Amino acid sequence: MALPEPSQPTTLVLVRHGVTAHTTERRFSGGLAGHNPGLSEEGRAQVKETAEWLLPLAGQVGSMISSPVLRTRESADIVADVLGVPVVEDPAFAEMDFGVWEGMTFDEVAEHHRSELEEWLGQLDRVPGGGLGESFRSVEERVLGRLHPVLEEHEGNTLVVVSHVTPIKVMVAHAMGAPLEALFRMELAPASVTVLSFYPQPDRAPHPSLRMFNGVPPGRPAFLEPRPW
Repeated sequence: MALPEPSQPTTLVLVRHGVTAHTTERRFSGGLAGHNPGLSEEGRAQVKETAEWLLPLAGQVGSMISSPVLRTRESADIVADVLGVPVVEDPAFAEMDFGVWEGMTFDEVAEHHRSELEEWLGQLDRVPGGGLGESFRSVEERVLGRLHPVLEEHEGNTLVVVSHVTPIKVMVAHAMGAPLEALFRMELAPASVTVLSFYPQPDRAPHPSLRMFNGVPPGRPAFLEPRPW
């Protein structure tokens, strides 16, 4: 494999939103079609701590993109206030939709929709929630379809993208050249930071580099009760 030419990369600082009541209760909490809970007080404190941890980047970050889902937009506003950068919403980075599973706990879905849940966890193109949600493949298509234009629009710069578990995992798997199944082997803590840099190459797609995964401020656990996906 040819080494990338030394050049200024485009760097994405991917921030997961802080916790909501759904997060701590292990409830399915999806994108724009879901219940759309806001941050809890704990979630706001988590994001504020993460934003202050990122403060040394204030002079480097030129812009921010946020999923328009309430918990991510609230998180983005907190980070933007600390870093002093504007926020633009982009629905491509919203969480996957879970259809009728929205707001249900994992145990409730396992009890009432077990066969559908088992198929969903084993098939990346299976649509959850009574066929009303999004498959992992459709989320991958949505996220990656927007990722490359974003890299072109912000070439050579550093930007913060405030998003959710599934879109962040999709981008990490893509950057690592891993199959989408790899997302089942990743865990992301609330208000965690993952950093991807993309180095331009002549006549080829940018060369990605994973700089940080699931980083959290010192003293905070880098895990929560694991999600099953």
